[in-house]
Amino acid sequence: MAHDVTVELHQKIVLSKDVEVEIKADGSKLGTILISKGNIEWLPASNSVNKHRLTWKKFAALMESQGTPKKTK
Repeated sequence: MAHDVTVELHQKIVLSKDVEVEIKADGSKLGTILISKGNIEWLPASNSVNKHRLTWKKFAALMESQGTPKKTK
C-alpha cells in the first residue's frame, strides 16, 4: 500500500495554528493529523466532526507501547 503524505507548514514553530498533515493510501484520503503545541489529533476522512485527541505525553506512551521499534541511523 503506497501512502501519500502532504504537509502544510505555516511557520517553523507551532504557535496558534495547527500543522496539518494529510494522509492518503492508494489515492484515497485516510485522514488528517493535526499537530499543535498541546496535543496531536487524528481527523478521519470519514468523519469531519469528531477528532481523536492525545496529549503529547499520552502519544509518547502509546508509541512506546504500541509502536514497532526500529533502529535510527
